[in-house]
Amino acid sequence: MKVEPLAIPDVKLVTPARFQDPRGFFSETWSNRRFAEAGIPGPFVQDNHAVSTAAGVLRGLHCQIGANAQGKLLRVVKGAIYDVAVDARHGSPTFGRHVGVILSAENWSQLWVPVGFLHGYCTLTEATEVIYKVTADYDRSAERGVIWNDADIGIEWPVSADTVILSDKDKLLPRLADCADWFHV
Repeated sequence: MKVEPLAIPDVKLVTPARFQDPRGFFSETWSNRRFAEAGIPGPFVQDNHAVSTAAGVLRGLHCQIGANAQGKLLRVVKGAIYDVAVDARHGSPTFGRHVGVILSAENWSQLWVPVGFLHGYCTLTEATEVIYKVTADYDRSAERGVIWNDADIGIEWPVSADTVILSDKDKLLPRLADCADWFHV
């Protein structure tokens, strides 16, 4: 397993080994011990599976706050996404900055997004499937979000504003500057 801290070191890119033979491959995508040694402690309490039928579907930027704040470990099992984590921890030297990576079924990488970060992704292919583990249960009352194209964050998404596919809820999210102090370091 290869673990790479990104430009914001708390966010990590993890690429599990794949052992291939004529039948296909085998990969250990999660090991409590090995991931804890890499700084990804869990515990994970829920697995989620999201399917997006079109390229240009953008989900985010989301987080949960309080007792149900979530760390997320994401991977793509079909297709590809541009995956982004935004530091929302007030007092952090990287507050408001983001990192983005391409996750795909082909590159087999995973992204660790710790508590205190907003998360979002844009599908790069049709019929994309994302599976992710979270460290806290889903809690609708703890949901928060920031608009996907907040100019202060400056994410260069691989989709234009006139072709992006958003949920109605994600179209109405506030800018980060207009949000309360959800997380502190």
